[in-house]
Amino acid sequence: MLAAVTVALLASQAAAQSTRRSIQGVWRVEEATITGPAARTISFADRPNLTIITDKYYSRVEVQADGPRPMLTDPAKATADQLRAVWGPFVGEAGTYELSSDGAITMRPIASKNPAVMGSGVFIVYSYTLEGDRLLLTQQRNQNGPFPNPFKLRLVRVE
Repeated sequence: MLAAVTVALLASQAAAQSTRRSIQGVWRVEEATITGPAARTISFADRPNLTIITDKYYSRVEVQADGPRPMLTDPAKATADQLRAVWGPFVGEAGTYELSSDGAITMRPIASKNPAVMGSGVFIVYSYTLEGDRLLLTQQRNQNGPFPNPFKLRLVRVE
């Protein structure tokens, strides 16, 4: 009996450790680093966001506003500028992904707030590094070629 309990405990610990070495889980963006002429680092500490990665699929939502978005009292009567202030900073996307042995992740959006990224043949490739509960992503290329000024994301595992 004791041997069975010990084996069960060791198996559950091994499963937990193998999950931690996987990118599967629930993540929050901590920081984005933009390169190029407008280089800067943006903290996401106060920006609502969540990325969920399963064994084949991903989903992400982010608010990319510098402060709280305004509330619309009546969306039917809102001006174009008011609607842009509310919906413009919101990002929503879900799709499939594949990992390669060279440390790349290729994401293929299925549904997105931005219809331009939902087309056939659309993809984005990031290099990725998993360091404990931190996932580092760096843009590499998309269907149009390499990014001249790739951005980097640092995510932290929340579950």
